[in-house]
Amino acid sequence: MSKTITIEASDGSGRFDAYCAEPEGTPRAAIVVIQEIFGVNAGIRRKCDKWAEAGYLALAPDLFWRLEPGIELDPDVEPEFQRALELMGKFNQDAGVRDIEAAIHKARALVDGAKVGAVGYCLGGRLAFMTAARTDVDASVGYYGVGIDGLLGEKQAIANPLLLHIPEEDHFVDKPTQAKMHEGLDEHPKVTLYDYPGEDHGFATEHGKRRSEESAQLADTRTAEFFAEHLG
Repeated sequence: MSKTITIEASDGSGRFDAYCAEPEGTPRAAIVVIQEIFGVNAGIRRKCDKWAEAGYLALAPDLFWRLEPGIELDPDVEPEFQRALELMGKFNQDAGVRDIEAAIHKARALVDGAKVGAVGYCLGGRLAFMTAARTDVDASVGYYGVGIDGLLGEKQAIANPLLLHIPEEDHFVDKPTQAKMHEGLDEHPKVTLYDYPGEDHGFATEHGKRRSEESAQLADTRTAEFFAEHLG
C-alpha cells in the first residue's frame, strides 16, 4: 500500500511531502529512498514499492520542495533532462541532507524505533554519503554518486555501514575521481565499494534507456543483502 505523507522540516521552514510504501504486516525496518535529479518520479516510487515488497517501510522525500514541490522528470526526454540539471544547480545540498535527516526521524517513528537505512541514486548517491557522515542513519547505500571525492574530508564521521556502487564508465565521474574514492575509502572499516566494469551512470534505474539489467540486478542484490545484514 502506498500513500503520501507530510514531514516537518527540521529548521522550521515548512513541510514537504514524501511518497510512502508500506509492507504487509509489521515492517522489518525502514528505508529512505533518496531521489535523483529527476525528483520523486515513477522510477523512485518503484524503488520504494520494491522495498515494501521485501518487508520494509520505504519513504522517498521530495527534496526539491524548496525549489518547486512535486517535480517529476523523465531523464530520457531531453528538455526534462536539461530542466533537471537546472534544478540541480539551484539545489541546496546541506538543506537537502537536513530534510533527509527529518525523513529518517519520521521513518523511525513510523516503525516504532526500528532501524532506518538510506539508499540514493545519482544526486541521491552523493547525498547518501553525506547522510552517512552527518546523521544517525543505521546503514546507507549510494549508487553512482557524483563528487564524492570532494567529500572525503567527512569520512571520519561515518560511524555506520556505507556501501557505494561505482560504474567504471560513469561519464559524470571519471577514472581519476574513482581512483581518489578508492584511495580515500578502501581502508575505511565502515565503507564497502563495488565497481561495475563497462557500466555508465544510471545503470540501475528502474525505467528507461539507462538501465543495464544484469548489473542492476547484481547491485540491487548486494544492496538487499547489505540491508538485511545491517537493518534486519
